[in-house]
Amino acid sequence: MPNSNHNLGRRRILQGVAASWLLSVSRVGFAASSHVIAVRVWPSSTYTRVTLESNTELKYKQFALTNPDRVVVDIEGVHLNSVLKGIVGQVRADDPYLKQARVGQFDQNTVRLVLELKQSVSPHMFTLAPVPEYRNRLVMDLYPSKGGTGEDYDPLLALLEDYNKGDLERTLPAEAPQAGKAGRDRPIVIMLDPGHGGEDPGAIGKFKTREKDIVLQIARKLSALIKREPNMKVFMTRNEDVFIPLKVRVAKARKQRADLFVSIHADAFTSQAARGSSVFALSTKGATSSAAKFLAQTQNESDQIGGVSKSGDRYLDHTMFDLIQTATINDSLKFGKEVLNRMGKINRLHKNRVDQAGFAVLKAPDIPSILVETAFISNIEEERKLRTSHFQQQVAESILAGIKAYFANGGAAARG
Repeated sequence: MPNSNHNLGRRRILQGVAASWLLSVSRVGFAASSHVIAVRVWPSSTYTRVTLESNTELKYKQFALTNPDRVVVDIEGVHLNSVLKGIVGQVRADDPYLKQARVGQFDQNTVRLVLELKQSVSPHMFTLAPVPEYRNRLVMDLYPSKGGTGEDYDPLLALLEDYNKGDLERTLPAEAPQAGKAGRDRPIVIMLDPGHGGEDPGAIGKFKTREKDIVLQIARKLSALIKREPNMKVFMTRNEDVFIPLKVRVAKARKQRADLFVSIHADAFTSQAARGSSVFALSTKGATSSAAKFLAQTQNESDQIGGVSKSGDRYLDHTMFDLIQTATINDSLKFGKEVLNRMGKINRLHKNRVDQAGFAVLKAPDIPSILVETAFISNIEEERKLRTSHFQQQVAESILAGIKAYFANGGAAARG
């Protein structure tokens, strides 16, 4: 029996040592348990975004190398996996900024990502906390080193640079409207805003239709129609699959001294039964319905989903909100009503009046602005319609008809 007791005690000691060792290993493993679960590359003419998504917050160090130009990112607490290796194949030949990507295990606890460039860039890097659609993200925005001058000048890039510096307000005109009456003394300037883009897909239908793709197609069709009008000029907040912060969209409209701002969407609701087209304007006194309040909340989350490095900017959060004029909102309601009436001829209306809520993208203080919900992408029948070129063209024609009716009925009086 003494022998037996001795062996039992020895086993217990060994079990305790083993348990202690396993606990130690698990703690080490936990400390280095960051796993990259997705990698995405978003090229555009304005900038290229690289996003790494992880189950935990990623810690990183960044530096630049030349001959050739490279951005090097060391990511700590990560081990190379197939997802990270996949970034190599995501770099497109037509990417204006990114030539190729390489990735490897630099040391036991560090993955090194090397981005070889086609031109000198100014990298802007930041991390994003989880949102319902995504886990932790490390974002690398690659902007050209110079915003360009003369023919190479990119007003959108300039606004993005000002936004990243927190200096968006300084570069904007004191008053957006141009001299002379729009449509009589000068062309009517219209800013089209296809919602979402890049990291932010918007709503997604049952058949995997992405809102960001549909609204861009509609905006392009509408832009083509407007360009045929002798007394109109059109700009777009985005004309490719790129994420543009809400405040920069508004700033671009003011920079171009737009007379009208039209944000185009195709939203979803919790119930697939919800259907019909809608038009919304801004409200500074609370939403006119619970549905409008819900929609504004979801649309205003676009920056969190798309990914911006700062949540506040005095340009919109304070100054502009105080400058909103009742006259501009009234003009927005008149404009919205004209568009809604035309939309009612091609699709069932969700509501027969223009709803209002605190949409961030409609907060230009001096530009009549509306948000058009073309149809519910969450409704199977309407998702099918949204995917067709025919319905997209009908929506574009309806919005243009609303624009013409607004100015024909005296809208121009307030824009000159």
